[in-house]
Amino acid sequence: MKILALIPARGGSKGVPGKNKKLLNGKPLIVYSIEAALGAGNLAEVLVSTDDEAIAKISRMAGAQVPFLRPAELATDASPTIDTVLHAVEYYEQTGKVFDAVCLLQPTCPLRTSGDIAESITAFLKSDADSLISVKVVPHNYNPHWVFEEKEDSPFLKIATGETEIISRRQELPKAYHRDGSIYIIRTDVLKKKRSLYGEKIAWYESKNPQHVNIDTLEDWVEAERILAKK
Repeated sequence: MKILALIPARGGSKGVPGKNKKLLNGKPLIVYSIEAALGAGNLAEVLVSTDDEAIAKISRMAGAQVPFLRPAELATDASPTIDTVLHAVEYYEQTGKVFDAVCLLQPTCPLRTSGDIAESITAFLKSDADSLISVKVVPHNYNPHWVFEEKEDSPFLKIATGETEIISRRQELPKAYHRDGSIYIIRTDVLKKKRSLYGEKIAWYESKNPQHVNIDTLEDWVEAERILAKK
């Protein structure tokens, strides 16, 4: 199976201005994801989709392919990620390159490793899934069976899962996961037919690194700097 690694990196950012080319512990943020993808060893190509020439130059120097600059209408705060992925897939198909799946790697997850990517791809290939996402275990106190929502037209609460009986013992809670945002793998046919990053059958890879940061704010950036400085 030929899998395209796609790293989307806009020039604009509100939470951390210019974050994708900003130096994180001495290295541009975008480079962490490029190096992890290149080191995985089971990706057919590593593409950076950007609207920013400076990011494109940094990415090429790091070893990624940047055959186009993303159109401005696909690089706004409101631009759906799925449109960026489909744009890349369609670009390659027009040049005669066809990929069976896309591995989407958000550059905001610099602690993701080559091993994480390689193991995710192996798990995906062994599955019959439409997609695979990287996940982490939800702490028991945030388990959906212990999460409550407001009832409509009522002053009372209801269990978020819709069940009527509350599970009282932590040991009886079913294991729950939340996506950590670092790895998404999607079959190309699902992308095109469903316009979805997930499809119906979702496999998962449980991230092994206990330290995880998804950089959206300056506070996240400081935390990533702290972790990387220790390494």
